[in-house]
Amino acid sequence: MRTKSVGKKKINVVTLGCSKNVYDSEVLMSQLKANGKEVVHEDKGDIVVINTCGFIDNAKEESINTILDYVEAKNRGEVEKVFVTGCLSERYKPDLIREIPDVDQYFGTRDLPILLKHLGADYKHELVGERLTTTPKHYAYLKISEGCDRPCSFCAIPLMRGGHVSTPIEKLVLEAQKLAKKGTKELILIAQDLTYYGLDIYKRRALGDLLKELVKVEGIEWIRLHYAFPSGFPEDVLDIIREEPKVCNYIDIPLQHINSELLKSMKRGTTHEKTDALLGKFREKVPDMAIRTTLIVGYPGETEEIFQELKDWVREQKFDRLGCFTYSHEENTGAYVLEDNIPQEVKEARVEEIMEIQSQISWEKNQEKIGKVYRCIFDRKEGNYFVGRTEYDSPDVDNTVLVSAENTYISIGDFAEVKITSAEEFDLYGELI
Repeated sequence: MRTKSVGKKKINVVTLGCSKNVYDSEVLMSQLKANGKEVVHEDKGDIVVINTCGFIDNAKEESINTILDYVEAKNRGEVEKVFVTGCLSERYKPDLIREIPDVDQYFGTRDLPILLKHLGADYKHELVGERLTTTPKHYAYLKISEGCDRPCSFCAIPLMRGGHVSTPIEKLVLEAQKLAKKGTKELILIAQDLTYYGLDIYKRRALGDLLKELVKVEGIEWIRLHYAFPSGFPEDVLDIIREEPKVCNYIDIPLQHINSELLKSMKRGTTHEKTDALLGKFREKVPDMAIRTTLIVGYPGETEEIFQELKDWVREQKFDRLGCFTYSHEENTGAYVLEDNIPQEVKEARVEEIMEIQSQISWEKNQEKIGKVYRCIFDRKEGNYFVGRTEYDSPDVDNTVLVSAENTYISIGDFAEVKITSAEEFDLYGELI
């Protein structure tokens, strides 16, 4: 049974994966709305567009299961058409067409104009910088470049996103101004690699130049840096973080590992000694900086001795925020020729060990915050609490600040001064002052 083609079609955009995909979905939705289309995000619709992730096995599995769920809904007559776009579709299009033929059309990561055509819409160039944001209106992601030129052996992103392409500063400033007019107060700068920004179009690393222009945008109060590559990090950015109140004392710098032998195999362009020197420079220039990193365990050749080095290093560095993932053996990557010789159960056990160490570090760091006052932005009300964040915390991935809603009212999206009264591993409790 098929759904009747009556009236205006509602298009439901479903987003899977990282913040870069969130950004891409927002651009797609803005284009559709400008074409007079009714569009919703992860709600009910006649036509479904699934923006997929194809980064690692778990993400691919989630994407495939989501596609299958909507194909079944289509076969039941609950939706008319299912379109698939994004990283999984870019990387595995021939396989997907063969294995899941009931999808109406597959599109790659740079096929937006073609996708719009199939949805009865035209790509409007005058909308560059316009987005229908899906995040709370007080914060938004700002994608400053697309793709990646790094040769990391474990990573399939260049296969899905192509080479690095920076967005010119003037376009990003215009986009930031448009967001600010809609109520955005916090910009979260994202890219596959912030460190590389500007090399292709300005022939120099220009992240610092971009920050100097973005801080001038009226209405923007916080600017946060995500996904900076350690090799070649532009040190002038540290001076800007230290001196410019709008740029949060925060950086997300995925280091992946610390053993020099593994880093060489990973093609990360750094060593144990160079990584420690860089972190030392961060802390010397910006003593109040919160450093977030991510690690990979179970990479081919990671012996117990090498893993012990990683654990000792995590204890020594005491990162403010840390995520850990198991190595995923991805075809067509540099590491795929290596033997994936660490059993999955060992990989998972190593993740647990790292996160147990980090949990203790996080608890100790949070205890030090008790009695101190922090400026917080509030994202939502959840149960009996208003949920906010300090400048040291990014939404969805970092710590939260909880303020009781019983005798207090805080407008969502507002800043407030909060005195911390107690703390757990990943949550701070406080009261307004």
